[in-house]
Amino acid sequence: MPGHNDYFNPPLSRVAIGNSAEFRKPDAVKAAVAEFISTLIFVFAGSGSGVAYNKISGDDPASPSGLIAAAVAHAFGLFVAVSIAANISGGHVNPAVTFGLFVGGNITLLRGILYIIAQLLGSIVGAALLSFATGGYEIPAFSLSAGVSVWSAFVFEIVMTFGLVYTVYATAVDPKRGQIGIIAPITIGFIVGANILAGGAFTGASMNPAVAFGPAVVSGIWTHHWIYWAGPFVGAAIAGIVYEVFFLSRSHEPLPH
Repeated sequence: MPGHNDYFNPPLSRVAIGNSAEFRKPDAVKAAVAEFISTLIFVFAGSGSGVAYNKISGDDPASPSGLIAAAVAHAFGLFVAVSIAANISGGHVNPAVTFGLFVGGNITLLRGILYIIAQLLGSIVGAALLSFATGGYEIPAFSLSAGVSVWSAFVFEIVMTFGLVYTVYATAVDPKRGQIGIIAPITIGFIVGANILAGGAFTGASMNPAVAFGPAVVSGIWTHHWIYWAGPFVGAAIAGIVYEVFFLSRSHEPLPH
């Protein structure tokens, strides 16, 4: 009769810290550079769509067309950003994705920190370049819509990021993914676009602390910024644990500690 370990994997059993030598490995440095470039491209395109919409509309209040434009721009931008980094770094382009993969034991803590630093720097540079290229046009920072409570926004970001990171696990991480892995970048882009359509009118639908961080640095607007870190990290951790415990086989080698 099968034991419980045949049905479930122990949670957090594969978490690894890594060692400082990882920072000096050529592949780790190349991966960090890839994360920097991909995040820069994604933020420039995603935030740029918001700037362009505001310019065309004369800074009119948010409208259905603006929401659709943001969803399409972010879906396409993330599809490209993940694709161009996938063979180098895995194409995380998001500190929450990196954290979710760490919780599942698919990246060490130290390499994850290196990725997150690169992602944050890429976001800052992308937002700064956008501000310069548009002649100092205001870079839209993430904020809550009128009537949306802090805790409602927090739950929104948790659920949306859970969907994103679960999709990453199912299409890009799972060794059993088969041919679905070929279209992983587009499925990841699609879930982000869909979540923006669902949550953009409430929280802006960040799902990505780096995407919120760069525009906040450039614009100087930090109101409720913690939500765009805490929500995605909680959602990513839940997704990583759920997929690791219930669905991932133990056929892949554990990370070095």
